[in-house]
Amino acid sequence: MILQALTEYYQALEREGKIAAPGWSPVKVSFALYLGSDGALEQVISIQTEQKKGTKTVLAPQSIQLPSPVKRTVGVAANFLCDNSSYFLGIDNKGKPQRTLECFAACKALHENLLKDVDSPTARAVLAFFRTWDPKKSGEHPALQEHLDGILSGGNLIFRTAEGFVHSDPTIRQAWETYYNSTGDGSQGICLVTGEMGPIENIHPSIKNVAGAQSSGAALVSFNAPAFCSYGKEQNLNAPTGKFASFAYTSALNNLLSDRDHVFRIGDATVVCWAKNAKPAYAALFGGAAFGAAVPSYTENDLRGMVKSLCSGQPITYEEDKLDPSMDFYVLGLSPNAARLSVRFFLHNTFGAFLRNIQAHYDRLEIIRPTYDKFETLPLWKLLSETVNQNSRDKSPAPNLTGEVLRSILMNTRYPATLLNGVTLRIRAEREITRGRAAILKAYYRKLQESTNRENPDIPEEVLQVSLNPNTNNIPYTLGRLFSVLEAIQESANPGINATIKDKYFNSAAATPAVIFPVLTNLAQKHLKKLSSSNRGLSITYEKQLTELFSKFNGTEYPVRMNLSQQGSFQLGYYHQTQARYQKKEEKEHV
Repeated sequence: MILQALTEYYQALEREGKIAAPGWSPVKVSFALYLGSDGALEQVISIQTEQKKGTKTVLAPQSIQLPSPVKRTVGVAANFLCDNSSYFLGIDNKGKPQRTLECFAACKALHENLLKDVDSPTARAVLAFFRTWDPKKSGEHPALQEHLDGILSGGNLIFRTAEGFVHSDPTIRQAWETYYNSTGDGSQGICLVTGEMGPIENIHPSIKNVAGAQSSGAALVSFNAPAFCSYGKEQNLNAPTGKFASFAYTSALNNLLSDRDHVFRIGDATVVCWAKNAKPAYAALFGGAAFGAAVPSYTENDLRGMVKSLCSGQPITYEEDKLDPSMDFYVLGLSPNAARLSVRFFLHNTFGAFLRNIQAHYDRLEIIRPTYDKFETLPLWKLLSETVNQNSRDKSPAPNLTGEVLRSILMNTRYPATLLNGVTLRIRAEREITRGRAAILKAYYRKLQESTNRENPDIPEEVLQVSLNPNTNNIPYTLGRLFSVLEAIQESANPGINATIKDKYFNSAAATPAVIFPVLTNLAQKHLKKLSSSNRGLSITYEKQLTELFSKFNGTEYPVRMNLSQQGSFQLGYYHQTQARYQKKEEKEHV
């Protein structure tokens, strides 16, 4: 399914002329070898361009559409019209002269094979170069001296003559395409992607620009050990993919990964998304809705309005493209795995359905927001960060958690238990309930309620509110509110105290309230007595709050022990009560 979707995407790009034809791909090139009509090397020209790298501008190789390079392992394998100095000149700085001569001989043989019947001055110049060039004396050639260090560092080289770049010659291009379409490194078979008979590729082209993977590229489809093979087949013959399909899906995926504006990093996963019709506006809007990516030229209100229209099934115009909510849309997450790639997730739905699921997720997350919090909606990376110790060196969430959470959001399924466990562990470790953690608690139990069609008795609907619900008599929720009030009393009586009751008792109060709350209540009476001498009015206010909260127990004893769901109610009650207190304080300051 992944390869089929990517192949369809490639075909849509090819129809619009946005991607190279089969046998051609973008290659980074540093230098051009200028040949005379007799094949003599006359000059070396740097074709590197100034490119932005972070905040700096640096000289970097230029990306040019050239004959697709081979995927090299340990053997000698030459490329057509573009390669490094070992193959083109028979020289390098690796200290292996015999291997370098073998590389040059392989490159010479390849070009003679492809260009021997091509009738053009450009082809004759290239053949003459290979026939007259002496690799043993190449290091002394005067044309190489100016750029010798750059050439030997491994930069790719191409040919140029008075007529222009060799790869632009129509007759040479035709010779390459004929050769590419007629050869294959595998046996004949039926392609599992297209269903057509043809040569099966043993080794597929590399996928580049996946964060954490090898810079030279990694394989999405790969069989390299007997345990992965079957029926005596070797390498990728175990998953037969035709020459065209293997080129198409890798070209499409490399095209997606090279578009930095529409590639997203979540944990260790590199995420790309695309519409079946290959319109980039779909990915741009999806990135803003799902990942909180910047959407230029549109305000957040504009974005919300467009998402609302698409969720209701109405097409919209975005960046001069008409977006259809019924368009097939795909989301793919890749993670590095040595020289290979792991598929974290692959999701397929209509564009409108994905947006509806994202909107439902944001509705579940909605909770009272502190005034200092700049996020109107919590993006995915912010949610995942709530499961991580922010003081640790590695702030990445658990690898599997990223894919599980994103899948649950986009497919509107239950959130993974690992998300709840991660948040619970951070609350216990830090004794801190942030907006993100409270939102995750609320969203997790609300979605659990939706999927089971029944209320959780330990954390009912009346607890899963956006802000404080003063009318509920739920005991764990009320205990959380009570703990917040007791904390406020201590802070008012002892301003600037180093260790509060939250630092000492928060976890045990949530787990074993029958043991802890009598201690905290007695302590609060002492704090109120101290506070009444300095601020009688505030002391009376706190006493009224305590009376109101104690009345909700209606003679019920404190629970001896609370389970995980009840502790969630406790934590939400604490968060709601604390935010209500801060809001009232800010309202008084603004009066």
